[in-house]
Amino acid sequence: MEQGILLRELNHRIDSGLASAINLVSAAAVRVEGAEAKRALSDVVELLHGHADVQQALAMPKGKALIDAATYIRMMGSAMRRSLLDRMNIRLALATESLPLEPERCRRLGLIVHGLVTNAAKHACFDARSGEITVKLTRIGTLVNCVILDNGSRSARGAEGRGLRISNDLAKGLGGRVEHGSGDEFTSVVVSFPLTEREWQATWTMVKRRIRRSKVSPSDASTPRRGGFPDRDSRPVATRLDPNPAQGAQAVSARPAADVLGKLLSPRHSMDVS
Repeated sequence: MEQGILLRELNHRIDSGLASAINLVSAAAVRVEGAEAKRALSDVVELLHGHADVQQALAMPKGKALIDAATYIRMMGSAMRRSLLDRMNIRLALATESLPLEPERCRRLGLIVHGLVTNAAKHACFDARSGEITVKLTRIGTLVNCVILDNGSRSARGAEGRGLRISNDLAKGLGGRVEHGSGDEFTSVVVSFPLTEREWQATWTMVKRRIRRSKVSPSDASTPRRGGFPDRDSRPVATRLDPNPAQGAQAVSARPAADVLGKLLSPRHSMDVS
């Protein structure tokens, strides 16, 4: 409880600081003379609004109700486009399926995705290619896989080491792990973690509703055992990438169930490209 109070206080102070900066720069944009200066200050205001949106998306969630991770990540992605990616001419694609998570676990996933997308934008070497980053969130049974894939190489990784360590620590807090892969023209990070029993029960209820609507049993739904939860002995195993660039960014999974990148652009998942 004390940690939650401290985090909310920290978020409040950051929000207040961003709001003050936005007000000051907005006032300066009104007073300054010259069209070029006004445009420059207006651009700063837009940038600050983008960072405020990201901060709001990553704030401590209120209440105990489950949060749809797909909606959460899409909102955060929209804010990241505004604050960072559009200015770097990097396209962000989001392919997500509905996934109810407990509030704090959803926030942890959001922090991981934010950190990995930021690392990709800042450290990937796109050369002459147009920068593209794809985030895909999928579920196989009780295992969640979140893939952050970019089309840049990464010859020097030292500058991003701290950010990756933080993502690893956050993933451990979800009971999961992070694995990395790269080639001449792609770099990928796969975050895998298991659902809690509460999350699985909510997910299975959602799957059963879809079954009743479509009258077709989905191939990726694992029927729960007695007690409502599938095999808890399954350990989260992240995918690893085939290092052979001639084969493309294909996934080679330690288990068939964790094969994520092979279906990266599967039409059964919604795709938002900007």
